[in-house]
Amino acid sequence: MVNLGTPEAPTAKALRPYLRQFLSDRRVIEVPKPIWWFILNGFIVPFRSPKSAEAYARVWTEHGSPLLVDSRSLAHKLEAELQTDLPRVKVMLAMTYGQPDIDSAIDRLRRENIQRLLILPMYPQYSATTTASVFDQVTNSLQRLRWLPEVRFINNFHHDENWLSAVTESIRRFRKQRGAPDKLLFSFHGIPKKNLLAGDPYYCQCQASARNIAERLGLADGEWMVTFQSRLGRAEWLKPYTDQTLEELGHQGVKKLHVVCPGFSVDCLETLDEIAVEGRDEFLEAGGESLKYIPCLNDSPEHVKVLSALCRQHGQGWPEFAGGRDAGQSELEARVERSAAAAERLGLE
Repeated sequence: MVNLGTPEAPTAKALRPYLRQFLSDRRVIEVPKPIWWFILNGFIVPFRSPKSAEAYARVWTEHGSPLLVDSRSLAHKLEAELQTDLPRVKVMLAMTYGQPDIDSAIDRLRRENIQRLLILPMYPQYSATTTASVFDQVTNSLQRLRWLPEVRFINNFHHDENWLSAVTESIRRFRKQRGAPDKLLFSFHGIPKKNLLAGDPYYCQCQASARNIAERLGLADGEWMVTFQSRLGRAEWLKPYTDQTLEELGHQGVKKLHVVCPGFSVDCLETLDEIAVEGRDEFLEAGGESLKYIPCLNDSPEHVKVLSALCRQHGQGWPEFAGGRDAGQSELEARVERSAAAAERLGLE
């Protein structure tokens, strides 16, 4: 189970290596490396780190980063659910950037003699900037192994019926508890427009996700809309931009607004601060009266069921997903003895 990642602390010092790793990924920033190295290390990291640290400090909990805390809880609950009838299936959490990293998860599977690996990027919609980056880093890490496991990769799940139902019900419950808004805003993380023109399906999958959820909620066309947040740099990104839209809606007389971010599986800086704090302030300053953020599925029972069904679907045909008991300690020791005997016959140390 792979999510984006988080710094180890809400400080400028901790943000510098995290931002450097994140923004050095060629899947994330497609700029010639020499030019980007100068921009990244000379301007972005020094100036962005203190500002990002302030934002992280606003959402940080006594247990640490919300993204890491809830992702760990989700992984633990998912493994517990799967092992009710699939005792040989284990769940490992890794982050593309920061800790726990992908190399650590691969090292653990090697120590535990895991033979098959199902990779679940925690992004409902596919993008080269996120999902493909997970693929790159997992396959790069696997190159260190001499004996590779069988590998399967979940590309996306924006069209999954269980996921659509879970998000829809989450919004419906929120509306029942907090009242119906004038408009529901679906805010997705943005990517450069050139990525869409180059063939990235992310924009289309975001639109499909929002449309399917709005239809299930029975919303009319004027009661919902899609926007994109978190743009970086001066290049054109997917439009309309969330921050500009929040100001426009406030000026247009929209008073009550609900915002949901179904591109995120677990709440993080982009949802808890950029939307629930900064976005709310922008909307209120423009004349709006109330902006309420609808949380991600996080580690809810509904989310666990969604991911469990998804893993079971993609694990079909593998013996671990057919049930049965794991190999006992005696069998593992016997394998080690056979390997040692073979090495001795071959004259290997």
